[in-house]
Amino acid sequence: MKKQELIHLHGLLAEVSGQYDTWSDGDLDLEEYESLGIRPTSIHKSKTDHKAAVFALAGGITSDMDDEAETETVAPTAD
Repeated sequence: MKKQELIHLHGLLAEVSGQYDTWSDGDLDLEEYESLGIRPTSIHKSKTDHKAAVFALAGGITSDMDDEAETETVAPTAD
């Protein structure tokens, strides 16, 4: 993946995390991502830095979804 594509993905994930944080009442844990200090607008940072930020951001979102999925039951039949 090119750096420009990675930065674009980083921006999209940042938007998703913001929206998901709103839906989940603000309990999204992005401590690892925040500690990196890399934002989608940090275009001067390296491709490796953005890759680490993307993985940290995606990990924070999905771990919260995993926690939420354990408490919700899903009907075994489709609509």
